[in-house]
Amino acid sequence: MNRSELVTAVAQRAGLTQSDADSLLSAFGDVLVEAVAQGETVKLPGLLTVERVERAARTGRNPRTGETMEIAASFGAKLTAGSKLKAAANGS
Repeated sequence: MNRSELVTAVAQRAGLTQSDADSLLSAFGDVLVEAVAQGETVKLPGLLTVERVERAARTGRNPRTGETMEIAASFGAKLTAGSKLKAAANGS
């Protein structure tokens, strides 16, 4: 499902216009990105949890030359599926 299909589905399910549904998804994405950037965990019970995780600095290897290199510490996003999402994926 791509974004336009998702907008259409949300608009039909919620009784919104497609423009309103698109605005809703844009706002949700903006809020999610801002919250994770600030280190907050976003929980949608039964659906998913999104949190910022820290990656420690480490030593890596350049696959082309075999030379070792230092990889700086960074942050990433971790998405965890909730119970309803897991059940849907399992066909339940």
